Amino acid sequence: MGLQIEVLNADNSGAINAAFEKIESLRPDALFVAASPFLTGRYAQLIQLAAFHRLPASYALREIAEAGGLMSYGTDIADAYRQIGIYAGRILKGAKPADLPVVQASKFELVINAQTTRMLGLTVPDKLLVAADEVIE
Repeated sequence: MGLQIEVLNADNSGAINAAFEKIESLRPDALFVAASPFLTGRYAQLIQLAAFHRLPASYALREIAEAGGLMSYGTDIADAYRQIGIYAGRILKGAKPADLPVVQASKFELVINAQTTRMLGLTVPDKLLVAADEVIE
């Protein structure tokens, strides 16, 4: 596809700031922020820095798009909780956890924040808007 990917890691607030300083020098076309307990807890900082650098950023959790991030694509957390409930029910009915199959996420959702697209001066293709599970106005 001709893409160049740069992986940056951050495990504290200062490291996030340092990563964005490096990002500024790299001048990437976009940013993807993976889901991690630390990064999820710092979503406000991530959204703010991405906006400051006018960098289109995609996240793994819909809550970040709802809070002002450009877009998210990831597992449907409500569906995952439903699957956990089914597992718990099976265990409570006597199933041995070791006998239960490993279940992977089967439902993913695309959420686009239209306000953020306008703020960044981006035009989202109609095909992507139609494919989105939700467009936040």
